[in-house]
Amino acid sequence: MLPALQSPLGAPGAFALPDVRPPALHPQRLDGCAFIGVAPRGPARVPVVDAAWPPGWRQVGDVTRPLQRSVPVAVRSFDEYRHQFGGFEGPGLLPHAVASYFEQGGRIAWIVRVVAAAPTTFDTDCAHGVVPAGALQAPLEFVARNAGQWGNALQVQLAFDTETVGFETDALGRLLMPLRSAVAVGSTLRLTDALGLQTLALCSGLERVRDDQRAREQWRLRLDPPPPNPPVAAEIVTLRLDVHDGAGHRETHARLGLAADHPRSLASVLCEESALLWPARAGAADTLRPGSPRVELLRSQSGPFEQGVDHYEALRADDFFDADWSAASEEPGSGLAVIACTDGVTQLVLPDLYVPAAWAGAAVVPEQVLGTAGPEFSQCVAIDTVPPAEQAAPSDLTGLILDPRTDGGLADIVALQLRVLDFCEQTRNHIALLDVPPGLSQARIERWRARFDSPWLAAYHPWLIGTRRQDQSAGETVSRARQLPPSAVAAGIIAKRELARGIHYGPANEVAAQVLHLAEPQPDGRVDALHPMGVNGFVREAQGIVLVGARTLSRETCWRQLSVRRLMLMIERALLAQMQWAVFEPQGAALERDLRRAIESLLRGLFRAGAFAGRSESESFFVRVLNEPARRDRGELVVEIGVAPAEPLEFILVRLRRGGDGTLRLDD
Repeated sequence: MLPALQSPLGAPGAFALPDVRPPALHPQRLDGCAFIGVAPRGPARVPVVDAAWPPGWRQVGDVTRPLQRSVPVAVRSFDEYRHQFGGFEGPGLLPHAVASYFEQGGRIAWIVRVVAAAPTTFDTDCAHGVVPAGALQAPLEFVARNAGQWGNALQVQLAFDTETVGFETDALGRLLMPLRSAVAVGSTLRLTDALGLQTLALCSGLERVRDDQRAREQWRLRLDPPPPNPPVAAEIVTLRLDVHDGAGHRETHARLGLAADHPRSLASVLCEESALLWPARAGAADTLRPGSPRVELLRSQSGPFEQGVDHYEALRADDFFDADWSAASEEPGSGLAVIACTDGVTQLVLPDLYVPAAWAGAAVVPEQVLGTAGPEFSQCVAIDTVPPAEQAAPSDLTGLILDPRTDGGLADIVALQLRVLDFCEQTRNHIALLDVPPGLSQARIERWRARFDSPWLAAYHPWLIGTRRQDQSAGETVSRARQLPPSAVAAGIIAKRELARGIHYGPANEVAAQVLHLAEPQPDGRVDALHPMGVNGFVREAQGIVLVGARTLSRETCWRQLSVRRLMLMIERALLAQMQWAVFEPQGAALERDLRRAIESLLRGLFRAGAFAGRSESESFFVRVLNEPARRDRGELVVEIGVAPAEPLEFILVRLRRGGDGTLRLDD
């Protein structure tokens, strides 16, 4: 139950017994958000590594090995996101959503790249490249780490390094080396004899032998092929691999072994450490052989990588989900379901769940005028006008385009969002932030709202126009101003408010950073009508675009505030994560006392922070331990916890009173 502390006893005498710190619970962070969407690159279809499927080069060598289609990756800045998933060059809204999240004040996000579920091999749609024979006796093939056209820009360079090692020989001329030697099974050695002749040999085995004369043990090397003459010098030959992707990302892998069974074989290191390359399946188990013993002079560079394709048109809404997953599954699912096994995620945002048909066309950059008329009034100077540049063709995500302005399109969008709700209801650990479909009238928004009733959902309206994002792949003059899903901005505001003030404060009344306009003109009174329905709105005010709501889509009064749902979720998570020590503890008064103290320590801290509505602790929360004889006989102990969360203040009423003398006075 509690860690035993040993008294610092020395010579006989009286000593102070160390204080035993009672158990305590601490609040959990709930600011983490998961973004599930479409990116031009990023981990996907990764071979599974577990107790049944070993790591190393066999990740690509096992044909029957299962693949993890979706991989959650934690990023703590947009620079980290860009490094892993690329920039704004793709057709999806994922990078725009993540960028806005960090601009609002978010600290950590989990990114899940959505790819088509149909392919079953790790190298499907990945770029392939070959280093021709030269430095090596045979060509060597590589595969881009994940699918996409980005891999066609990869370049690989090979070179060799050598390291001199000491050795002795036995009576039969076999090499002996110290146990601490860097030579391992699979090492390639360059041996030089007394005549200066150099040969290459592979260490195919190490035998531990004892030197009786010096009372020590050494390795005796088995070489393939054996050297023709007794060597006078020995060097370990290792491979160095330099990779860059043409977008500023580089990797260098040094001290690589040339045989598959080497602890740092080329194929194993790429599988375990590289973010840019896989070894090709066909050559992963091969032993690489240098083109000549003069390895210092050998260099090779890959030709152009090819076959990397994006296949955005193959994506379907079903790829965001996993039909075979359920809350009882022990293995992580795919798409959205992979988040169920990801610690630290609370909010969910799916910016590419569908593409509104009205916004599936090209985004155009307005004219930019370059030049000046000079410091004084004089003859006008020539003005160079940069013509409008089309950022992108109509959306390549043809399988995700839906028109919410039609009955069928709106029904399809609602069905997808209900699948997101079903996931949240199963886990009861995540809150999905939904976007009200754009282009709807007031009546159709009310029809959309009527389909949802859950404290695990929050809805935001309208869509927004953010600052232009630079597309580095298309040159410095090209930028895009995309319609931004409001849920992404709200996720950042939620994180900012929690980190700055606390989880019990309503995540609203914040100016949206780097947001320029509302994507749709809003009629007067639209936000006033939507707020009672639980739809959180962005409005234009003097200081900018402001989020003015923080409600859930629950029709139950006790769950209508998003801060209340998040506060209760935080308490549940803290209890589950930090009360495991109580399992298998002996029953008795000591255990009941420690349980009560631990739980009350958490609730007392929340009360002092203002998270509860009561004026005293007794009015704010209670902790009751139920331990009747029947429960004790079953090995049960039940703790009842009750709290009274404080709801954020939404309205302040001001009364204007006219006095008898004709003066006006404001009464709060």
